[in-house]
Amino acid sequence: MHLEILTPEKKIFDGEVTGVKLPGAVGSFEILKNHAPIISALIKGEVRVKSAQGSQTFKINSGFVECLNNEVTVLVEGVEK
Repeated sequence: MHLEILTPEKKIFDGEVTGVKLPGAVGSFEILKNHAPIISALIKGEVRVKSAQGSQTFKINSGFVECLNNEVTVLVEGVEK
């Protein structure tokens, strides 16, 4: 599945992943391949990206995620790697 993580200033991640764990407004959740369509608000926490190259973590203050047809877009503010 394809993941993009965007801030107002730049794109901080763009690539193929096996999963992404997100800090949702009502609890953390994970998006895997063939996930049902979803739009969710994100709160302060960690976005954990899993790919064939390993895993990466980004600390965020807030944001939104959209998943549709194995395309995941994460819009965030206040990112630290």
